[in-house]
Amino acid sequence: MSTQYKVVDNIAVIEIANPPVNGLGHAVRLGIVEGIDRACADAAVEAIVLTGAGKAFSGGADMREFNSPKGGREPGLNTVLSVIENSPKPVVAAVHSVAMGGGLELAMSCHYRIAAAKARIALSEVTMGLLPGAGGTQRLPRLIGLEAATHMIVHGGSIASEKLADSGLFDRMAEGDVVDAAIAMAKEVAARPGPHPRVRDMQVKHGNPEGFIAITRAAVEARAGHLPAPQRCLDAIEASFSLPFDDALALERRCFLELMNGPVSKSLRHAFFAERAAAKLADVPDAVRERTVERVAVVGAGLMGTGIAMNFLGAGIPVVLVDVSDAAIEKGRATIRASYEAGVQKGKLQQAALETRMSLLRTSTGIGDVRDCDLVIEAVYEDMALKLSTFRALDEIAKPGAILATNTSTLDVDRIAAETRRPRDVVGLHFFSPAHVMKLLEIVRGEKTAPDVLQTALAVARRIGKVAVVSGVCDGFIGNRMIAKYARRAGELLEQGALPEQVDRAVEAFGMAMGPFRMGDLAGNDIGWAIRKRRYAEDPAHPRFEIGDRLCEAGHFGQKTGAGWYDYEAGQRKARPSPRTRAMLEAFWQEKGVTPRRFSDAEIVERLVYALVNEGAAILEEGIAARASDIDAVYLHGYGFPAWRGGPMFYADTVGLFNVRRSMRAMAQGDPSWKPAAIVERLANEGAAFNA
Repeated sequence: MSTQYKVVDNIAVIEIANPPVNGLGHAVRLGIVEGIDRACADAAVEAIVLTGAGKAFSGGADMREFNSPKGGREPGLNTVLSVIENSPKPVVAAVHSVAMGGGLELAMSCHYRIAAAKARIALSEVTMGLLPGAGGTQRLPRLIGLEAATHMIVHGGSIASEKLADSGLFDRMAEGDVVDAAIAMAKEVAARPGPHPRVRDMQVKHGNPEGFIAITRAAVEARAGHLPAPQRCLDAIEASFSLPFDDALALERRCFLELMNGPVSKSLRHAFFAERAAAKLADVPDAVRERTVERVAVVGAGLMGTGIAMNFLGAGIPVVLVDVSDAAIEKGRATIRASYEAGVQKGKLQQAALETRMSLLRTSTGIGDVRDCDLVIEAVYEDMALKLSTFRALDEIAKPGAILATNTSTLDVDRIAAETRRPRDVVGLHFFSPAHVMKLLEIVRGEKTAPDVLQTALAVARRIGKVAVVSGVCDGFIGNRMIAKYARRAGELLEQGALPEQVDRAVEAFGMAMGPFRMGDLAGNDIGWAIRKRRYAEDPAHPRFEIGDRLCEAGHFGQKTGAGWYDYEAGQRKARPSPRTRAMLEAFWQEKGVTPRRFSDAEIVERLVYALVNEGAAILEEGIAARASDIDAVYLHGYGFPAWRGGPMFYADTVGLFNVRRSMRAMAQGDPSWKPAAIVERLANEGAAFNA
């Protein structure tokens, strides 16, 4: 049953029972209406309490029903709210834990509201490219005022219920059990003569509502970029004071449907579900028990190692940080403290929290100090010989059952695991730099990695707030294998006459957080150079990026050297077009007999994004990624792909794989390496998509 009905002391209690967040799917909506009708038909029932079972009042609409037949079935949410609002018997919402989106709209349709402390309250639809579609833009301004409501709706963030205690949203804050308090309140209000208050009958109060909306529109337009939802939110909010309630409600609904059926919201909803699907492995049942992780060791106190350590310290997990010298260790400790102190100065961290985190950190120059740790993460330099020697040492020292993880970004995890007598305990944990900031964690599944090790890695990722995606073993795993193709295609554009700033400008206009050449300068061009040199040595036929190699041979590694693809003034990160780089390119074109050609921004974007798509397709074919949406999650959380486009594979779906294949085939006429992957051919022939 999606709802439960009971009568307590002549008060009907309707409880939403649809875990985990009591989403308002069709069965729940139907159950609420049936419960209201049942209570109104029972002469012994004086009033009604509406609440949620478990860990939420309601997290809102079930987005899985959007754009599906179920989503349009009556009773729709607006019908449910009308039934509640027009109930002849008073309805009290008992709000606890979570009331977001449609859940908050549900509460606002009740005649009275009582809330438990520490409940999270939000109209967060804008984060999914939507607006509240069941009266949220109409009722919230009537309850808490135009300005406060506009802020909540346009920004979508959650607020603790106690901070809204005097806002007008809640009639009371509960002391003790919120349902018991709601039953007592229901008894009290049932004794009052009707009619009971309806939010729709209230007026929006503001001295100059038109002026406020005009000022807010200008601010939203400046920051919303490609996102249409914030402006549509303002359209609906404006209607709350300029139109009759039912007309405003109809306008809100039209705006909601327009957004729901548009590409931006579909992309953002895909991104939401992709993140959650990535944490599930079809062949690792939930019943597999994870290992205990109470102490963590990080071997290597450089920027990556210190960033990794900070993830665990922030989660309250003790860390021992190991390196070979006192100087390295002291530098690592100082780096961590400096980062936390910067957080304190910005008001993001309390001084007490800083001291607590630092108290969880122990440093050592002896690798033997990892012997009591449950998880040991190697974060030494990206060199196979060094990693193999490190794992030989860890194999001798780490306790039985400890998980040994490598933070390699490209190297063979199976080869590393084979260096130990416990390959089942070895896994890749590829953190992205800066490790304490970036949300993505690639969990690299070795051929012999045990199921409980994978389950533990996924659980650890959740504890430290990461978005985890499981990858198989290959050179570069999911993200870096694809970015190598992307970078190579970007390099080809330079070889044929484009300039770095033109390429970057085109893909940044598309929505990428940073173009390939600015990204290379930020990360350090020497990192990619080292990987290329390894690949050249392993495969003499590997395509060479000669211009990039020449750049690095000149010592132009990027921001850290003040010169890369761009020039940088001391102490500044602003990229300035480089005369030296242009001269190098012109010399290359002359040497190779290249007549520079012009590229449109559209062609640049197509080449670079389709490079990601085609390599992603190959990764799917090989089983390196379990789902196309996993690839999207990697690129959304690790590489700055625009969330409003849903990820490279979802973007290809929106373009249509027939059209993607057609473009690839055209490019393959001049360059056979553009041959579409087999899965692209198959899906295009079937009229299907990566994300079916």
